[in-house]
Amino acid sequence: MVPRYTRPEMEAIWAPANRYRIWFEIEALAAEAMARIGIIPEAAARGIRSKGGAKVSAINQADIERIDTIERQTRHDVIAFLTWLAEAIGEDSRFVHLGMTSSDVLDTCLSVQLSQATDLLLQDLDAVLAALKARALEHKHTVMIGRSHGIHAEPTTFGLKLVGHYAEFVRDRERLVSARREVAVAAISGPVGTFAAVDPRVEAHVAEKLGLATEPVSTQVIPRDRHAMFFATLAVIASGIERLATEIRHLQRSEVREVEEFFHPGQKGSSSMPHKRNPVLSENLTGLARVVRAAVVPALENVTLWHERDISHSSVERVIAPDATIALDFALVRLAGMMQRLVVYPERMAANVASLGGVVQSGDVLLALSRAGISREAAYAIVQRNAMATWEKLGAPDGRCFRDNLLNDPEVVDRVAAAELDAALDAQAHLAQVDHIFQRVFG
Repeated sequence: MVPRYTRPEMEAIWAPANRYRIWFEIEALAAEAMARIGIIPEAAARGIRSKGGAKVSAINQADIERIDTIERQTRHDVIAFLTWLAEAIGEDSRFVHLGMTSSDVLDTCLSVQLSQATDLLLQDLDAVLAALKARALEHKHTVMIGRSHGIHAEPTTFGLKLVGHYAEFVRDRERLVSARREVAVAAISGPVGTFAAVDPRVEAHVAEKLGLATEPVSTQVIPRDRHAMFFATLAVIASGIERLATEIRHLQRSEVREVEEFFHPGQKGSSSMPHKRNPVLSENLTGLARVVRAAVVPALENVTLWHERDISHSSVERVIAPDATIALDFALVRLAGMMQRLVVYPERMAANVASLGGVVQSGDVLLALSRAGISREAAYAIVQRNAMATWEKLGAPDGRCFRDNLLNDPEVVDRVAAAELDAALDAQAHLAQVDHIFQRVFG
């Protein structure tokens, strides 16, 4: 991922130093388990832990370059690391990686890294949820127009709009917790997963110490359906980000102007048009969501490997694992900040509700006429006739508001009193169940 969209916290998870530390921890834990059950000398396990641990804890760029140099000769990353590690451990290095295969290290390490990345993403989601809840409560009764097909429908509140997004991100959090559980598994089972050269107790020990479950059946690799589900979950979260970002973009349009991204002092919107204040954050989030979703198809294709394993999945995961988690991490943090500082214009929202002369209350008038004894079909025709008369002459010298058109319609005034009509035309009536909806979401 490019540095522009990379936060240091997530970058560190995918950095070579972290990967090598995890590789060593897997090898050291395996050696300790082998010593515990009498496969290797306990002194050897202690030597591996002390000498190797000191080497890995102090790993620097020169060490990483040394490992890279060895890999250019061996053409094998795990062997290169083990060779470098043996230089520090000495004679006891013959007990490192005993009975294990490379995938035992690589797949278990990937599980740890994905778990670490998920823990950070869960923190990010919590920040988004906190921002949405605060703004939803702030604007619980801020009336605005609801839109369907991009066209004015009926009044709602900005708080209710945000509550809907909040509820979605709550579901996303639950999905991410489940996805973490899906990939948080270890496999230390040997060349084709039969435990022929490594005792299952070794796998159990390594898994427990790393906070992982054990993979019930690892052929030589952890089955990639787990990873496919993980990246699909990231994609669903990204789509939720894009849904909210798209909403903000629409509401910031010049013709709407109901909300606006915070515009920093000194910020510039255009190199040629000094007046511009563009929704650049939400547009950026839309693009990042595409990047995250792009990982899904490759992850799904990784499920199918030849026999007990091949490495067609490896190159894919070296790209999509850091890129997808880094992009989503950045997007969630940006979204939380954007919502915290979002500028809301309640007066503009109220003006937009009234901008069509009251026709957005047509559904309530339809109900009032129906309650007065008019058939629904006849009531619909009456209301639509007056709504269209209002709509088609908006702003015209001889145009009338919806209420005036209704009060000049004999079929209406003969059946519905003016006070009852005014009640049907009151946008506040749409707020009657707001508390109920908030209670269902926030408890």
